[in-house]
Amino acid sequence: MRRLLNRADNDLVCKSRRVLLAAGCALTGTLLASCTANAPTTAGAEPINPVADLHVVDCLLPGQVRMLGNTSYITPRRPTRTTAADCRTRGGEYVAYDRADYKTALSVWMPAADKGDAEAQTNVGEIFERGLGGEPNYEAALIWYRKAAEQGNTRAQYNLGTLYEQGHGVEKSQVEALNWYRKAWGLPPDNLIFQSAAAKAQSSLRADLQRQINQKDAQIKALQNQIERLQSKLQSQQVDTGVQEELQSLQDLVAQLENERRQNVQKVAALPKFRQPVKASATRTASLTGKALSAQGMNFGKYHALVIGNESYQMLDNLDTSRLDAQRAANLLRDKYGFSVRTLINADNIQVMKAINELNDLLTEEDNLVIFYAGHGSRVQTGDFVSGYWLPTNAEPPPTDTFWVSNEFVTRHLARMKAKRVLVVADSCYAGLLSSAPGYLFMGEDVQFNADYVRYKLPRRSRLLLSSGGDYPVLDNAGQGHSVFARALLDELESNDVVLSGPELFLRIRDRVKAGAAAIGVKQEPEFKAIKGAGHEVGDFFFVPQDGIASR
Repeated sequence: MRRLLNRADNDLVCKSRRVLLAAGCALTGTLLASCTANAPTTAGAEPINPVADLHVVDCLLPGQVRMLGNTSYITPRRPTRTTAADCRTRGGEYVAYDRADYKTALSVWMPAADKGDAEAQTNVGEIFERGLGGEPNYEAALIWYRKAAEQGNTRAQYNLGTLYEQGHGVEKSQVEALNWYRKAWGLPPDNLIFQSAAAKAQSSLRADLQRQINQKDAQIKALQNQIERLQSKLQSQQVDTGVQEELQSLQDLVAQLENERRQNVQKVAALPKFRQPVKASATRTASLTGKALSAQGMNFGKYHALVIGNESYQMLDNLDTSRLDAQRAANLLRDKYGFSVRTLINADNIQVMKAINELNDLLTEEDNLVIFYAGHGSRVQTGDFVSGYWLPTNAEPPPTDTFWVSNEFVTRHLARMKAKRVLVVADSCYAGLLSSAPGYLFMGEDVQFNADYVRYKLPRRSRLLLSSGGDYPVLDNAGQGHSVFARALLDELESNDVVLSGPELFLRIRDRVKAGAAAIGVKQEPEFKAIKGAGHEVGDFFFVPQDGIASR
């Protein structure tokens, strides 16, 4: 009985395949090799074209016959790449090998690519890139490679990297090429090999763009001198008929050069620059005095801030925005929110550690403290344990951590401080390592930050971290003179007119930072969480504007 059933099944499969192949031949006409013409040769017979049989072709294998209950059905035809002989043996159809015509090859892969198959999308991209004897269509290849690459297809990611490296169909970018190669190789964004290569490529590109900017400046200056001489001639009427036209031509050329210069300046600004150390001042202080702030019938206590901005390093690459970030933060906290502020600009490890240590004797049990840090950050991994660090201006390049300020140092001091509420705002690479706690928003993002919420949280101690990113490098630019994180944070604090809690501030800036970083091809997402081991008691931190509180 089993043999009879097997024979019946085989007859059904063969009959179904003959029907499918006949239909396929009728649909594709002369574009596809006919089923009868491609039938296997009989034993002992020579193939018609042995060389052609060895070519790899775009083959459409017949669908598989499957049973669903008592009903049989045939799955869609499956595209694959194999030799012409193998395709024919497996009952498939294939496009005759023709490098002058890629349309027939596209007819095999495009249906699956349109349905989202990443492998088919990659093959379509390769067909467009090669052109198969015709003109390559790099723009189309770029579209299909990107579709597949975003699904994680490593071949597409690598191919996309080659287009950026060579400038085919897209503006040439070594940095973008490296990023796609990194993804194809499965390297994380903070991998040291990738970071080193990316930093080198970025440095080279930045230097090249700066040279172009300098050249444009020199050309513009020379042309403007020439324009001034011609304008003098016009004013003295010592001119011939062609001077006015020459003057207009020079002015047009200056306008073109200025536009090109602006574009290069924008490209330099768009290059990722991270607050991560790469080998490569005076301080202003204020005593911690201030007045207690009240709002909505609640007493919030006195507010103090330690603001640190490290920009000029002795043995590391300098940063571009840390000083401005720190100065704006200090002014904003002092003028708008009534903080007593101590500011450290370009501080070494002793200055940073001493300032944090002194806070314990200056704060009372009803005080509020913000520690704002902008500068280089790094990390050290020992086994499975990873430690984060702030890097003072006398820090040595990794891995020499002699003068680094560890997260553990900061955390231990936070635990012994008398202050009721403490918020650490850290804008540096690996800043999220200051706390191993999960995300703080355990109540969800639909919390009503109203007066009842404030009354519930206000009596409880808090030790909170608002970091510019997690265990990854973060940007030093992309914020129009600030870091992308500092720009979002300080703009939001400046425009705020309500009692603003820490979680609400985080929610306001998170998506803005993510979008700003993504605009220059970088993934960066701020974090907000409690600092474990520092005495947190599910409290919160509140910013209270001095100039009155708006109703919600």
